[in-house]
Amino acid sequence: MSAEFQGYEQDYGVLTAEVTNRIGKIPKLSGEEKKQMVMNVEKQLEEAKELLEQMDLEVREIPAQSRAMYSNRMRSYKQEMGKLEADFKRSRIAYSDEVRNELLGDEGNSSESQRAHLLDNTERLERSSRRLEAGYQIAVETEQIGQNILENLSQDREKIQRARDRLRETDTNLGKSSRILTGMLRRIIQNRVLLVVLGIIIVFTIILAIYFSFRGH
Repeated sequence: MSAEFQGYEQDYGVLTAEVTNRIGKIPKLSGEEKKQMVMNVEKQLEEAKELLEQMDLEVREIPAQSRAMYSNRMRSYKQEMGKLEADFKRSRIAYSDEVRNELLGDEGNSSESQRAHLLDNTERLERSSRRLEAGYQIAVETEQIGQNILENLSQDREKIQRARDRLRETDTNLGKSSRILTGMLRRIIQNRVLLVVLGIIIVFTIILAIYFSFRGH
């Protein structure tokens, strides 16, 4: 299990390193070259997400007592993925020096209002990215809490099942004991009836003997 996880982990590390490198190049590109680079990064991010899903499935198969270490590593990888996606979004809207000059003028001169507008948009994007990262962190923590709850529920269900099995075993033993006691009681009653019958016969025999003894005289 851990060997398969480590294989996915290595592939994920190589892939994210390449994605990070390409994200850094995107703002310096323009036109068709930038479009192609964006498409390549999108494809690699999807591959990285698929690797994370495979790693997550492997972690769920690991015994509970050894799962904590791998779960912590998965949280780090998911946080890294969130940061990569945020960096990718920022890099897509970032302009290279050449494109910026074309937008603002050949000599790079622009009005004060245009610069203020660009700065305002940049700040808004940064605030949105921070909110996304915070939301992603909350989602990761919520997922971990849900996983812990499921593990506790699973353990409780096992305890209930064991208690139910013990109750069934106790019921079976009580049934056997009840049958044994019923048989013993039946035999005791039968023995007492026999004793009473024998006593009556003996008394009747004694009475007959006395009767015939007096009659013979």
